[in-house]
Amino acid sequence: MAEKRDYYEVLGIPKGASSDEIKKAYRKLALKYHPDYNPGNKEAEEKFKEINEANEVLSDPEKKARYDQFGFAGVDPNYGAGQGGAGGFGGGFGGVDLGDLFGDIFGGGFGFGSSSRANPNAPRKGGDVRVGVNLTFMEAVHGCKKNITLNRKEACKECGGTGAAKGTTPEVCPDCGGRGVVTVQQRTPFGVMQSQRPCTRCGGKGKFVRNPCTHCHGTGRINVKKTLEVNIPAGVSEDTSIALRGQGDAGLNGGPNGDVIVICSVKADPMFERDGYDVWVTVPITYSQAVMGAEVVVPTVDGKVEYTVPEGTQSGATFRLRGKGIQYLGGRGKGDQYVRVTVEIPKKLNKTQREALKKFEESLKEENYEQRKSFFKNLKDKFGK
Repeated sequence: MAEKRDYYEVLGIPKGASSDEIKKAYRKLALKYHPDYNPGNKEAEEKFKEINEANEVLSDPEKKARYDQFGFAGVDPNYGAGQGGAGGFGGGFGGVDLGDLFGDIFGGGFGFGSSSRANPNAPRKGGDVRVGVNLTFMEAVHGCKKNITLNRKEACKECGGTGAAKGTTPEVCPDCGGRGVVTVQQRTPFGVMQSQRPCTRCGGKGKFVRNPCTHCHGTGRINVKKTLEVNIPAGVSEDTSIALRGQGDAGLNGGPNGDVIVICSVKADPMFERDGYDVWVTVPITYSQAVMGAEVVVPTVDGKVEYTVPEGTQSGATFRLRGKGIQYLGGRGKGDQYVRVTVEIPKKLNKTQREALKKFEESLKEENYEQRKSFFKNLKDKFGK
């Protein structure tokens, strides 16, 4: 059996990574190795399973704490079973049940003993399926409908999800009596020790299928490619997650279905720049418009509006359009739009234009230039005449 890689190594993050760093790393890798983007690629499929397992532990504060302290044994009591090493608290360290040992010392607070083992036949929720969706800037701002295609596990219709061929049912495992684990005794220098290990006959399920369904090969579930329509609400941004409840993998033993988690990716817009729910746009104006003021057309996410640029506007000046930004996600109201103007200096002037501009410049005085006046005053104060 291949040795498991450290979960932090799997996600490519340091041990002290924050929850946001864990989420970002997982999302990047999940999209890279998702089966939808790597059809028929077994290596990508295995990597996808590996990063999902790592994320399931590291994104859960309680599991992460146990993993940081005890390693794989802290999150999987069966880790190391049958490997002959010190892998798991559930067995394998010289035959000693370390779960029972810790329970004797600390009063059973570790929860790794047989008494805390979950019923293998209890209903279990199906896994979540994560899928990315690409949006344009305007689709994210106004909302839209998108079709997403994914692979999910559905209950086999041939056997009704039991995994057993028609006319048969799964049987209680005679080796473990339906518990999913067996007790193994081993004689050591310290006496006879016993440990619990997953039942090899039923694979820890408590039941086994004598005549498996030929359609699902006894698993009770089959992989199905599905296309779903998702409503993208107005105001989503990069990394926004949308949950489609009950649309994920089918549950086990009558458990509920998992969810589909849709992760949004928003393409940058060449005109608009987003800052939270506010929008920034840069509008070029002419030299004369800046000097004398003018009505200019300003683009917003809801269309064009007219704005009066005041006389004497300087390049880089910013104006605010209240309520012209992006709608708040899941709430009322909108952000604002900020208009940054830049004064475009004309090029390729002809002789007539140059002479006219020179006469205009000669008619001006220092009082007409506030910034130059302030600059040269500071220059004189600092360095003298």
